[in-house]
Amino acid sequence: MYVSPPPVTKAFMLACVGVFCLFVLAPQFEPWFMLWPLQSGGFMPWQPISYAFLHGSFTHLFFNMLGLYMFGSELERVFGPKRYLNLLLASTLSAAAIQLIFTMLIGSNSPTLGASGALYGLLLSFGMLFPDRIIVPLIPPIPMKAKYFVAIFGGLELLLGLNTQSGVAHFAHLGGMLGAYLLIRYWRNARRR
Repeated sequence: MYVSPPPVTKAFMLACVGVFCLFVLAPQFEPWFMLWPLQSGGFMPWQPISYAFLHGSFTHLFFNMLGLYMFGSELERVFGPKRYLNLLLASTLSAAAIQLIFTMLIGSNSPTLGASGALYGLLLSFGMLFPDRIIVPLIPPIPMKAKYFVAIFGGLELLLGLNTQSGVAHFAHLGGMLGAYLLIRYWRNARRR
C-alpha cells in the first residue's frame, strides 16, 4: 500500500524529478549546477547544494528517489521536518566536502552529481535509529537487520572507492554517512547535557 511521503521528503523528490526533466530539455545548463572539483576552474559556491538535485540517468534518479522514499519518509516522521532537513543538508554538504577533498587529492577534474550522498546519510541514520529493523534490499533480496545492511554498504563503498575508477563518487557516499553520523551524535550528546 502506497503511503504519501511527508512534506520535506516529498518536496525533495519532486524537486529532483523536476530538475531532471528540466535538464533533459535544456542540458546545456546542467554543468553549472554539477559539483566541479576546486582545481577544475568550474567550481561555483552554490554547487555543494545544487549537485544533489541532478541525476545522470533515469535509473540513477529512480533508485535515489526509491531510497529517499523508503528511508527518508520514516526518518522525517521521527525527527520532524526541521531536524530532518538539517540531516539532509548535513549529509549533502559533508558528501560534497569529502568529494572535493578526494578529487583534489587524486587530481580529478570530473564533476559529481546526484542525491546519493544525502541518501547514504539517511541510510546510516536509519541504521542508527532502527538497528534491529529487518529490511529486504533489492540487491541482494535477503532479509537482514538494518545495522548489517548499513555496515555492508559502507564497507563496499570504501572498498570500491579505493579500488575502482568506475566514475561513481564512492567517497561522496561515505561523506554523506559521516555528516549524518556526526549530526546524530551531536544531537544525542546535546540531549544528555
